[in-house]
Amino acid sequence: MKTESGRSLIEMIGVLALTGVMTASAIAIYNTIRHNQHNSIAAATLREVAKNANLLMGMRGDYTGISVEYLIKAGAITNDVAPIGKTWAVDVGETDTSTFEIKLYGLTHKECDFFASAMPAWAEAMFVNGVASTEYVQCISAAENNITFVAR
Repeated sequence: MKTESGRSLIEMIGVLALTGVMTASAIAIYNTIRHNQHNSIAAATLREVAKNANLLMGMRGDYTGISVEYLIKAGAITNDVAPIGKTWAVDVGETDTSTFEIKLYGLTHKECDFFASAMPAWAEAMFVNGVASTEYVQCISAAENNITFVAR
């Protein structure tokens, strides 16, 4: 009598399919973790920018003249690269010079959802795509979302 050993073709295909599924889920989990880390770093950067802007100009009670360029010259930030999204700006408040605004332009839907889900503690108001965010505001699916944080 002969004894057979080894794997059949069906067993090998099953192992390969299982390996493929596990690899695909690992990649998806990795991308989610990386995306969340990127958003958390951007949120921390925005918090630091708000804190530094307040330290630099808050004692005057007037944020006239604040900008990304001013913050770079003052050493509060190192470059003009947006922490998240395509571009950004730091400006004096539109209605009140005792406030300043951090504006983020060109956010993806996921980035917008992350920031629109809860207003940061350092901000007094938040506008998502021009709408005051007193409740959850729907971000658009294109990568053209804008968020404005108003701070003092």
